[in-house]
Amino acid sequence: MADTRRIVFAGTPDFARVVLERLLEGPEVVAGVITQPDRPAGRGRRLQTSPVKQLAESAQIPVLQPQSARNPQTLAWLRDLCPDLLVVVAYGQILPQALLDVPRLGAINVHASLLPAWRGAAPIVRALAAGDAETGICIMQMEAGLDSGPVLWCRRTPILPDDTGGSLHGRLAGLGAETLREALDRLWQGVLVPEPQGPALVTYATKLRKEEALLDWRQPAERCGRLIRAYNPYPVAHTRFREQPLRIWEARVDRRSGEPGTLMALDPEGPVVACGEGSLALLLVQPAGKAKITGSDFLRGYRPVAGEKFG
Repeated sequence: MADTRRIVFAGTPDFARVVLERLLEGPEVVAGVITQPDRPAGRGRRLQTSPVKQLAESAQIPVLQPQSARNPQTLAWLRDLCPDLLVVVAYGQILPQALLDVPRLGAINVHASLLPAWRGAAPIVRALAAGDAETGICIMQMEAGLDSGPVLWCRRTPILPDDTGGSLHGRLAGLGAETLREALDRLWQGVLVPEPQGPALVTYATKLRKEEALLDWRQPAERCGRLIRAYNPYPVAHTRFREQPLRIWEARVDRRSGEPGTLMALDPEGPVVACGEGSLALLLVQPAGKAKITGSDFLRGYRPVAGEKFG
């Protein structure tokens, strides 16, 4: 009977696309997909479809793109599909309880953190920025609150010393697809045991803002370096040099110390800038309006001198 089980999938970005791609391998039937409306993006502000919509359309699955998941049409559409389960992955809206109650077995969420840590919109970047030793995927029974439902199944993975937001995102997307498969197999067998989240351990992963990626050179080099990795590829750590924005994509922690924000040395691999404790060698940067360049190319092109200020 496994091949008759009907799932509706709700998700939007590439992380969700990876999970949906694995789900389409079966044995369940994906009866429909809910995703965010097409949005203007890029310099031309052209409408772009979500990665999930692109995959769903290529697989000829019905797609719904409501402005609000709370409208009556969404509820009616879901009821017409008669799903056994709703699977939600980074959809982008909090779903109302009425929608969660439609499927026979309710709704489950694939969340990229070890709940109850990092509930919310940006768990991958927040875990990396905080210096957590590990993260993972939790499959959660959904309720009306923000990522507050009981946890059904988890997988863990270490956060590596050279992980960026991008590399950790890719690894967790693959792990999310695997973990969902394991959870579904156990769900159909009726052997999953819901575990309530401990309220004392709750932390929140607030939405990322470009402004927060402005580096504070008074912070220790270890923290600045970690933020550079966490904010790669978005929103990208940045500073100012000669009154112009300078994005920093990659840096190496150095033990030398000096006045925070001061260019201390011109190493062959790039400029070394002092932090509150230690310093950073800037290995890959991006001047305003230009492509990324190595730290050594930055030295050759801009000819900075020791003592100049960043920030």
